Amino acid sequence: MPASTKIAFQSLAASVSVLALAHAAPAFAQDEGLGEIIVTSQKVKENVQDVPIAISVVSSERLEQAGVFSLENIATVVPSVTFRKGTTSANSAIVMRGVGTITFSIAAEPSVSTVVDGVVLSRSGQAFTDLVDIERLEVLRGPQGTLFGRNASAGLVNIVSKGGTDEFEGEARADWFEGNEVRMRAALSGPLAENLTARVTGFYGSFDGNITNVANGDQKINGFENYGARGILDYSSGRTDLRLIADYFEADNDCCADVTGASRGAVLDAELNLPGGVALGADQRFVNNNLVTRTRDRQWSITGSGDFGVGEAHTLSVILGYRNWFNQEFREGDFLPRPIVGTPQLHDEGEVRTEQISAEVRIASDQTKRFFYQAGVFAWQSENSQVFTRRNVVCNSSTLPVDPRTGATPCNLADTVNTIFPTATSLSDVTSTNFAVFGQATYRFTEQLSFTGGLRYTWDDLEFTHTRAPGVNATNGQPAVGPGVSPNPAGGTIASGGNGTNTSAGSTKTGNLSGRAVLQYEPSDDVMLYGSYTRGYKGPAFNVFFNHTAPTNALPIDEELSDSFEVGLKSQFWDRKGRFNLAAFTVEYDGFQANNFVLLNGAVVSNLTNAGTVRSRGFEADLALVPTTGLTLRASGAYADARVKEFNPNPQTNAPDARNGTRLPLAPEFVWNIGADYETALGTSVRMYFSTDFRHTSTQFSDLGEQGRIDPYGIWNASLGFSDADDKYRVTFHARNITDESYVLLNVENGRRLQIPRDADRYFGVSLRARM
Repeated sequence: MPASTKIAFQSLAASVSVLALAHAAPAFAQDEGLGEIIVTSQKVKENVQDVPIAISVVSSERLEQAGVFSLENIATVVPSVTFRKGTTSANSAIVMRGVGTITFSIAAEPSVSTVVDGVVLSRSGQAFTDLVDIERLEVLRGPQGTLFGRNASAGLVNIVSKGGTDEFEGEARADWFEGNEVRMRAALSGPLAENLTARVTGFYGSFDGNITNVANGDQKINGFENYGARGILDYSSGRTDLRLIADYFEADNDCCADVTGASRGAVLDAELNLPGGVALGADQRFVNNNLVTRTRDRQWSITGSGDFGVGEAHTLSVILGYRNWFNQEFREGDFLPRPIVGTPQLHDEGEVRTEQISAEVRIASDQTKRFFYQAGVFAWQSENSQVFTRRNVVCNSSTLPVDPRTGATPCNLADTVNTIFPTATSLSDVTSTNFAVFGQATYRFTEQLSFTGGLRYTWDDLEFTHTRAPGVNATNGQPAVGPGVSPNPAGGTIASGGNGTNTSAGSTKTGNLSGRAVLQYEPSDDVMLYGSYTRGYKGPAFNVFFNHTAPTNALPIDEELSDSFEVGLKSQFWDRKGRFNLAAFTVEYDGFQANNFVLLNGAVVSNLTNAGTVRSRGFEADLALVPTTGLTLRASGAYADARVKEFNPNPQTNAPDARNGTRLPLAPEFVWNIGADYETALGTSVRMYFSTDFRHTSTQFSDLGEQGRIDPYGIWNASLGFSDADDKYRVTFHARNITDESYVLLNVENGRRLQIPRDADRYFGVSLRARM
């Protein structure tokens, strides 16, 4: 174990001796101890301490305290999760226990599934909307292939929204942070008629950005503008519960610019002309780009669900969902203010449209019986389309003079003889269909000992059509190539085994049996031990992206299979004022779907492939303590050794790959978090609230083969709030990254391209909240 990891482990151990790991913050704490936490991680309502799965549960109050406004910040409160920031939400992803699929292909699934109010999302990018007015966030770690099934081979994030209330309630909240970051939210809920309640929520947020673009008069970028609304109707009568949800979300973000943190050579450094120089690493906050990388999102959905009592002991559940997502990106690809001789310009524009519909019908027996079960059917279809255009400006010589300031020779854009404009556009259509039948049953041998078994059979049908002509010069239509612009058609050349046309097409059908077996033992009401085996599954994929070329890319990428073994302890002690949960795991993935990055005409492009076999093993601990009324101490830790076990041999030489034994991307070995929350009365009319957290993340890498090192970092946050005695009005002051520690989310090309997050700098803010 590296020295840095040992130090981190020792620090956590010392903290745990006096603190407690908590996955469910103070919202669940009561004066007499830690309250019961109800989850739906197995599709029925259960106490989280009775569920034999490693789960982190985060309340809406805890998310607000920690400044977690979207899943992009989820690692702040769940240490076993890492967020991979892309240049647009369409290619961002969640990594859990060191495993996640990072791809630009629209014909591939994420490894970490996101479920919103019972509906599985098609693409990981759909999940990165604002977390507004949610009841709780459930993070299920490890494969969840029995009850959830779809794209949950590494884990699952379950988002549950707040619903209607029997009494009229209203809440408004406004947040302001340095950098002109503003967030506003409001919600109203209450009864409409007998047994019928409703909730309506609206929100708006904007931020100027944390990076300065000197090309546009020192314009701030890497900001956002988001807004949306959600409406919920709840009907409850006897043994019938119905819910209808409609929501809308829109975002216009100039995010996320790649910052140059390492030298690109004397000429390019001079071209950038950045304040303080170029080689500033994680401290760089300037770019000089003639195109601002930005993305637009628009998403709306309708969800209908119902639980119906059947007979005396069964419940029939139905969930129907429709989601429509549009994503548009504009990307700066050369990261310079202009094209020059020897360094072309590369600009991208893409649009992704996704339309999905799903249905699930499930029957569950009485969970209090010695033998209980649930079984169901699932149907899901997603239509995905993408239009993507790459535009280059290339000159090998120029009629313009050398710029004496930089030593570079700019391309003459008016000279169409020496300057060419290679461009190409791809059109992609992908249809994904999934059907499944599943069931899970539990038998209690005694009051203490029980066994759970489950199976799911899945049918996947995936097909695509991709059209792209060879690159041409935009000025005259003649063949031309440039960075990332291929001279071959999408169908491939006949000499290479392709069809010689501009169109490539393919389809694949797969059936799979996955399942789970759990032995659970409860020696007392406050202690539960379990051991489980899970067979996970993620469906096949195709490498459908801009430079897709048959026949190689037209071959299906096989399904990803996983075998997971987990043992765990869930316990409560000290009259339930303390809670300690521990899980140890080992998971092996066969046919792991991963991105390889290759050069095409001098530009780095992605290539999705079955990389081979990878393994993740480690442990996670959660512990909470309420030593006295109003005080909650918490800490959390996760260790994951996620590595390539055996990368597929080189197909040309059959030689072993050098990446065998290396760590997986965005898989820090150790992450830990300690914190405290304190609430007390100041006299008879004022209450005070204090919260603080420190999170440490060890060394990680951005790409396969341990490329793009990300140094370890620690972030300390705190907040101090005051309210009236009834907590109807509250003001809270926030301090983020108190020690002003700079860090990066992504390091590409050895520091030449860095992603700098919002909280890589210290900043302060204030929140106002009013309730009725």
